[in-house]
Amino acid sequence: MMDTNPDSRAALAANARSLEREIAWFGQVMETRFHAYFMHEGGPHDIHAHAPPDIADDPSLFAAALREHALGFDARLVLILALLPHVRPQALDLLFTQNKNIERSYTEFGGYKGKQHGGILPTCETALFLLAGDDLARRFEIMQLFDPEHLFTRQAILSLATVEAGEPAASALLQVESDFLDACTSGRMHKPNYSSGFPARRITTRLQWHDLVLAPEVHEEIDAIKLWLAEGIGVMRRWGLERNVKPGYRSLFYGPPGTGKTLTATLLGKEAQVDVYRIDLSKIVSKYIGETEKNMANVFDQAQHKNWILFFDEADALFGKRTEGSSSNDRHANQEVAYLLQRIEDFPGVVILASNLKDNIDDAFSRRFQSAIYFPLPDGLQRRRLWENLFPGRRHLAEDVDLDRLAEDNILAGGALLNVASHAAMRAEREGRKTICQDDLLRGIRKEFIKEGRAI
Repeated sequence: MMDTNPDSRAALAANARSLEREIAWFGQVMETRFHAYFMHEGGPHDIHAHAPPDIADDPSLFAAALREHALGFDARLVLILALLPHVRPQALDLLFTQNKNIERSYTEFGGYKGKQHGGILPTCETALFLLAGDDLARRFEIMQLFDPEHLFTRQAILSLATVEAGEPAASALLQVESDFLDACTSGRMHKPNYSSGFPARRITTRLQWHDLVLAPEVHEEIDAIKLWLAEGIGVMRRWGLERNVKPGYRSLFYGPPGTGKTLTATLLGKEAQVDVYRIDLSKIVSKYIGETEKNMANVFDQAQHKNWILFFDEADALFGKRTEGSSSNDRHANQEVAYLLQRIEDFPGVVILASNLKDNIDDAFSRRFQSAIYFPLPDGLQRRRLWENLFPGRRHLAEDVDLDRLAEDNILAGGALLNVASHAAMRAEREGRKTICQDDLLRGIRKEFIKEGRAI
């Protein structure tokens, strides 16, 4: 569907104009490199004779990123080279030039054809050729752009794909990170879809904080997470703790099902305007050695440089206690826990683990949580508020409905009360009534008790 938002269209157009200028500059540099490399007479030989486009007053997101990171000649050329397969693939067709002596492409050009892409996919070798030619010292200098400590990696802009064992590092494919690519082309931020490679779903809610009924002490604990989301890094700096405290915030939500753990995580993201992703543990955990770690790495690698909340529901399956056994299965399980602990500790965002029982979570994780928040079953007054939230102003309720008695006599969590209300509404609808009566709600309550294995 076409985006009709004027701001989005303006951002897209600004990016397109900026990229057109950058592509034209790249074309000049590449043509000059070919002239110099093949010693064409009369042609330009100094690639630095072509200054990059002036972006001082360029309003595009692409130009803003170049200014923010103060990218120089070399870095800008590598970046546009990596972007070209996505925005102007034919601009690299010159690299298909054949070496007539050996009847194949020039090794020094790097790059390769993809399985479906008709153009050339540039590699690190391609960047080295364009910027250094056969100047070995210059090649070593350019390789620093791909160091893990370079801002390309640290700011999640560009990276090198993993190469096969024994292959030269320069044969690695140049990869533009999806968020940067989307921001600098369409002007929108990329949100990954659920897949086997990314077993997590973004969760949202239309509810507000006043719809969530929690004990006062729980709200106090949640306020600490709100503060961290708003200005956590600044707080650590002001108190001189940034060098000693691990990045990110880790919290354990525990308590009976339906007491608001998932809704709390979602509302935290909604207030802070950050995405909340619920990890699908059924797709993470694998019986095959190394697969669980690989699946978890896919999630954390994509989340590493994004301001996300990662929410692990029913976390016992993945973060359970390590065993003392000496079998290969026990050792494998313990290695998984150790790996997860490391990734969570290094994650700079918010990680929330949810469990029905705190004792089910490995102590190594518990010690590293900034908070462990208990979500108890609501008391009578809280249950009364939950009923009122479900039927504000007694809307759709018959006169015989006694919310005070229902709240006092039936100890149920908020999630269970929502199921009761849904059951009652469906029963009233089937019977052609416009109101829900006391018996509808009592029947729904009995169904919840049966589900929970409790006496009626």
